Amino acid sequence: MKPQTKAMLMGTFVVLAWSTVATAFKLALKGMSFYMLLLIASWTALVVSGLNLSIKREIIVTLNLLKERRVFLKSALQGFLNPFLYYLILFKAYSLLPAQIAQPLNHSWQIVLILLMIVVLKQRVRARQIVGVVISFTGIVVLSTNDSAAVEGSLSGLGIFLALASTLVWASYWLSRINSKEEPSRVLFLNFLFSTIYLTSLAPFVPIEIPSWISLTAALYTGVFEMGITFILWGMALNLATNKVALAQITYLSPALSLILIHFVLGENISSLTLIGLALIIGGLFLGNSNRNKD
Repeated sequence: MKPQTKAMLMGTFVVLAWSTVATAFKLALKGMSFYMLLLIASWTALVVSGLNLSIKREIIVTLNLLKERRVFLKSALQGFLNPFLYYLILFKAYSLLPAQIAQPLNHSWQIVLILLMIVVLKQRVRARQIVGVVISFTGIVVLSTNDSAAVEGSLSGLGIFLALASTLVWASYWLSRINSKEEPSRVLFLNFLFSTIYLTSLAPFVPIEIPSWISLTAALYTGVFEMGITFILWGMALNLATNKVALAQITYLSPALSLILIHFVLGENISSLTLIGLALIIGGLFLGNSNRNKD
């Protein structure tokens, strides 16, 4: 099998898995706090990434990297950004918003990444990128004013703020990894390690509840298919792909597939404004990124 074919198969599996996680978040949050969801998911992801390194006989080598002050500090910072801070903010947003609003808003992190690359890395701005950002931002405005999606009749302002704030954290995390030559699986394990340490240290100060089996299963699922296996496979797919543009473009399918599950599993009535907002966000991202990939 050709490397590109393998990469596309891996990428397709990852996209399908990511399409299910918004539903998993909401199922988990029905029976536990956003903190408990992240604590369970982070421990699960740590175990998954640790097993991956153990199979490759790299776990000891990876832990020994922490003896280097630079690696220790960088891993501690990245682990704070993701998964710790990013998912705390995101899961809280999901607890306040319908999944059909939180999921597309969170997907707009790519807009923030483009803006950060322009400001921080002094990347050259092209007209198509500017138009793409404006279109995507219009989609964010549409979603943020889509009160019809909320059972209560109005969307949570705090929820919208947190969903958008999570995009800044996520984009900052990926900006810190741009041009990194470190092995992705090792970086992920160390990030999960520090995140789990941060979360576990908070346990004595946070109420701990016993979740239902559905919520617990959803939290474990989140750790495996949102953070663990999918991050590993996506990194492998990127390394294998000879056409990374084609691989990246299949990620645009994830939000649309996610809405289907949100409707049929969670029972949310997907409003026309949700579809319009999502289409604007994805369309703007596609327009802006297609130009960047040609450079």
